[in-house]
This record gives sequence, structure tokens and C-alpha cells, in this order.
Amino acid sequence: MKTLGFLSPIVGRTIPNRENDNKPITQGDSNVERLETTSRGKHALTAMVDLTRMQEDRPVPLSDIAARRQISLSYLEQMFAGLRRHGLVKSHRGPGGGYKLGMAPNEISVAAIIRAAEDSPSAQRNRTGTRSLRSSECPSTKLWQSLNGLVYTLLDQVSLDDVVAERDDVYERLFSKKQ
Repeated sequence: MKTLGFLSPIVGRTIPNRENDNKPITQGDSNVERLETTSRGKHALTAMVDLTRMQEDRPVPLSDIAARRQISLSYLEQMFAGLRRHGLVKSHRGPGGGYKLGMAPNEISVAAIIRAAEDSPSAQRNRTGTRSLRSSECPSTKLWQSLNGLVYTLLDQVSLDDVVAERDDVYERLFSKKQ
């Protein structure tokens, strides 16, 4: 599956790995203690599932996805710009244009979709100035960093194909208490 080489879905934010746990978090990374589960990621996954189901041999217009899923077209355009930048979708211009998957659905992880959707200028603007507590002042920072990393590690193991096929066995294997 496609992973994007960073753990946090937000540009400029990294989750220290075990070797770097003692590395100080900079002011630019002060939001890292917050687990980011946004509607943008949920809508991006929903749109990608719709695209996978509907594309057949032709590109799917975003207006069709917007109408079926009741998501704003301009919002979808912003998300798909990030998905396109990360190679998860390809755009086709002109009459009959739209979007197709950039690779096979079994090669695209859910985490990659969320990361790409969150990696857009509008998503970044929406987050500036929303957190006032610096991570060095928060005693639970390492807990949230670890949880955030764990969530994305698990979501990297779930493919778009798994979601489209509604493969409960994948979810049970990853999220059951028997591990």
C-alpha cells in the first residue's frame, strides 16, 4: 500500500519515532499532541470509495461525487488537489473528464488518503491559531503522539480496496483485543 513517508497528516508536524523520543518538539510542532480526526479525512475517504465504485473505464466528474455524497463541490476540489499531488488520483480534462484512481485500490492505504486530504493549503489555514497550549506545557504530549502514531500505523494496513469490499476480517484482525 502507498504510504507517504511521514506519520502526521499535517505538513510541518512529525511524530518522533522511538529513537527520537527525547528530541524536543519545536513551536511549529506544537499541535502534534492533538489526534487529528477531521471531517476532511472522512469525506476524502468517502469520495475515494465512491470514485472506486463508479470509475469503471471512464473518469468520474467531481460534481457526480458531490451530488451522490452530498459534499460541497468546492470542498471536494480542495481535497482532490491534495490527493492528486500525492499521486492517489489522476485528473482528466475536457469533455468526459474527471478523476480516476492513480493506482490500484489495494495499493492505497486509508492513512495515505487522510494524509493527502489534510495536506492542502486550506486545511492548513483552518488550523492556524487554534491551539494555545504549547506541547512542552502539556504532560500528556507523549501519550497523544504515541496514539496518533498508532492510529496511522493501523490505518496504513487498511487499503481502499478493503473499505470498498467492506472486509470485516481486516478490521477484526487489526482492531480486535486478541493481539
